[in-house]
Amino acid sequence: MLNIVLFGPPGAGKGTQSERLKENYGLVHISTGDVFRALDPESELGKLAKSYSDKGNLVPDEVTIEILEAEVSKHPNAKGVIYDGFPRTTAQAEALDKFLSAKGTSVSMMLSLVVPEEELKSRLIARAEVSGRKDDADPEIIQNRINTYNNSTAPVADFYKAQGKLHEIDGVGSIDTITQRLFDVIDAQ
Repeated sequence: MLNIVLFGPPGAGKGTQSERLKENYGLVHISTGDVFRALDPESELGKLAKSYSDKGNLVPDEVTIEILEAEVSKHPNAKGVIYDGFPRTTAQAEALDKFLSAKGTSVSMMLSLVVPEEELKSRLIARAEVSGRKDDADPEIIQNRINTYNNSTAPVADFYKAQGKLHEIDGVGSIDTITQRLFDVIDAQ
């Protein structure tokens, strides 16, 4: 089973590249951001998740893990999964390892898209114009999301680096060029 953690800051291109990996390798794509946005906004869980994400903050680990496990369980016959936006903390990475181990599998690799901060800001503002996502349009929320990533999420790379599973990918260039870089790393495994 091919389990890929697709990693990178907001605006790095995880969603775009996940779709290409999904198509090429026949994987299930689970984006925690999409899952959170799809929650019933009137449900308690939906209100809780929205209260954090509207400010650019991370949803607590316990809530995120519960939702992710439910999503993965919807695909019992998957050839593999792309985890987009998860894990975001070391505690989540440990929980994912434990969850996958119980299913007789593990994370195959972490592919980390590396993109300079100014490029991220430009991409997010451009995405807001197309998607209408308010969290992509507000420079203060964008900066908070990047800061949250740098302080809370980036250390997760060290967790997978210690396991020999981290692969840093240059996330600047054309979409096709970045896709090929990802394919090359996956195919070399």
